[in-house]
Amino acid sequence: MRLHRNLCFAVIDGLTLIFNEGKYADKVIQQLLKRDKRWGSRDRGFVAETIYDIVRWKRLYAEIAEVKAPYDRENLWRIFAVWATLRGIKLPDWKYFEATPSRKIKGRFDELSKTRKYKESIPDWMDELGVNELGESVWSKEISALNVQADVILRVNTLNTTKEKLQSELFDLELDTEFIKDHPNALRLKERANVFQTEAFKNGHFEVQDASSQLVAEFLDVKPGMRVVDACAGAGGKALHLAALMENKGQVIALDIYGNKLNELKRRAKRNKAFNIETRAIESTKVVKKLYDKADRVLIDAPCSGLGVLRRNPDAKWKLQPEFIENIKKTQQEIIQQYSRIVKAGGKLVYATCSVLPSENRKQVDTFLTSDQGKEFTFIKENNVFAHKSGFDGFYMALLEKKK
Repeated sequence: MRLHRNLCFAVIDGLTLIFNEGKYADKVIQQLLKRDKRWGSRDRGFVAETIYDIVRWKRLYAEIAEVKAPYDRENLWRIFAVWATLRGIKLPDWKYFEATPSRKIKGRFDELSKTRKYKESIPDWMDELGVNELGESVWSKEISALNVQADVILRVNTLNTTKEKLQSELFDLELDTEFIKDHPNALRLKERANVFQTEAFKNGHFEVQDASSQLVAEFLDVKPGMRVVDACAGAGGKALHLAALMENKGQVIALDIYGNKLNELKRRAKRNKAFNIETRAIESTKVVKKLYDKADRVLIDAPCSGLGVLRRNPDAKWKLQPEFIENIKKTQQEIIQQYSRIVKAGGKLVYATCSVLPSENRKQVDTFLTSDQGKEFTFIKENNVFAHKSGFDGFYMALLEKKK
């Protein structure tokens, strides 16, 4: 591979914003990719994937390069040189790479790779937390799997097409996909590609959604004609899936405290031709109280640490703080206490997170079940999805039923 100066400069500019100004990697990359109209898909792929790679392995590379935050541009070029050397990319004779100690870099890599927090490039506190909650063996396997770049997974929108038809439509565009066992509506792209430009996407034939995330709506056991509440809907990936599973019959009420996210859901619902979704912004407690005892099904996709989705959000490793996790656990319990009241007698509730920590998952469910409000519910089943076992994101879901 030959390095091109303008692409490398874009990478350094992006890393400056992410590491020193706390900007989100996905937003930074989105902006950078508009920088030069002449860039082809390979150029844009290089910029995006190199930035994500260096963000993912920041601690390891910075340690090898012997640089500390905040990183000036000279430090970032040193980190870049480590990235390139470890990938066997020949460094051009630019001033930034003068005196790059290639042999020393490889030696340092071998040495540091013996220690998990460097090998997996994570903060000390996160390593300790993972061991405390999951044990050495499971945590080692899980954090290693969470450092693998995520595949692009599509969820077929069955309101508009079938899995077979979509596969054939994409094949005509030279986009090769494969079915995934035990995921009835999923297609995996065999090679990464920008699928958002395709007519199939614009016509609402699919959404991009990880295979583990696709399990959540199915876990809720919805039927056409039901009244279903998605209590923390966000931009609505799971609400759209629920609408499809319900064949557009009945009602999906999508709630969220952020109106702008619900506006995005409205746009997506229109494209998906999902006509049974109604959005309601939670501007006061009245919005939720009006729904008490009214829903056949309630989905609580609770806010969480997001540790299960590090493969697609590697910068979360550096943005997350232990205090945030402690605080979010309080929020999770408040949410399940409040929103569980929406379920009517005989109805069902799913509590889900994209975390792999038992303290955010089963422990929250157990705490709820022993509370006054939780005594009205029976635990039915749960699914702990680990990245090292599934090959997809880490997720948790528990199904509860309200007594008649």
